Amino acid sequence: MPPGAFGPRLRANLGVLAGGYRLGKRPVRQMASDMLGLSLSTGMTCRLGRQGAAELRAPVEELREHVRGADSGHIDEAVREQGQADVWPWAAVTKMAAVFTIAPGRGADVARAMLGTAARKVVISDRLESYNRIKRWQSCWARPRRDSQAMIDRGGEAGEVGRRLMEHSDARFGWWYRVRDGTLSRSSFRLSVSWPRARPVDDLGWGAACSCPRTAGTCRELLPGETHLWTFARVEGIEPTGNDAERELRHAVICRKASGGTDSESGSRFVERMLSAVATCRQQGLGVLDYLTHCYQAHLDGHPAPSLLPATSDAQAA
Repeated sequence: MPPGAFGPRLRANLGVLAGGYRLGKRPVRQMASDMLGLSLSTGMTCRLGRQGAAELRAPVEELREHVRGADSGHIDEAVREQGQADVWPWAAVTKMAAVFTIAPGRGADVARAMLGTAARKVVISDRLESYNRIKRWQSCWARPRRDSQAMIDRGGEAGEVGRRLMEHSDARFGWWYRVRDGTLSRSSFRLSVSWPRARPVDDLGWGAACSCPRTAGTCRELLPGETHLWTFARVEGIEPTGNDAERELRHAVICRKASGGTDSESGSRFVERMLSAVATCRQQGLGVLDYLTHCYQAHLDGHPAPSLLPATSDAQAA
């Protein structure tokens, strides 16, 4: 029997309400009263959160090691409040796992700690300066296409630069969709992307010298990292956008807006570990409620927490 009034299944339900359905402490308390007839204090929800974070520590650390050792990974970050200070939730995503970290900054040290330092790893991300020293980097295409559309909307010389850049990306994405559909071989795609590479570079150079300051600044920003836009053409299995990390991070952002952020380090640890468990279970098609129940029951029985990763052989193959 567990000490206190809360067994593994009830604690798992409360954890899913907070981490899976993004409810703050007071809505969790109210829902426990309305649906389960429980008289639950706000302080008790915090205490149960700290307890759950402690029991999830080992499986989430295992996820972190998996992400560091993976051949590729998506990463993204956003701002969040912790007490009176701003902190940044980060999401790192592979095919089998999603890991969150709430850090006091958005520097390169956080990215290295989450992704590891393996030179072979391909990182898919936006153009944040923290990623500039990554050797194998796929810069997300979403922002350059938005920038090109903004140039078109400005009209004049800037509009012409934007139209040319958009035409280049449209042509290459047309080929990319054929690769994904199986109607174009990857070798032909790689050749199609490589032979006209000078054209977008020339247009970026033209844009960098144009009379519109905003367009010129954007083109100067894009030019040094232009080669990183085409990593997906050179490396099989790499996507041209960072959508995977952005989707997972959106969950953390909505959670922060709904709950008002966290007030302490222990609250942040609960959020990052619970979000990691929820996102990874959903990625693998596992029941979040069942996993948390088994995790809390294992702690009660004196056993190690169950892994959030598949069997070792399957994880290595992925």
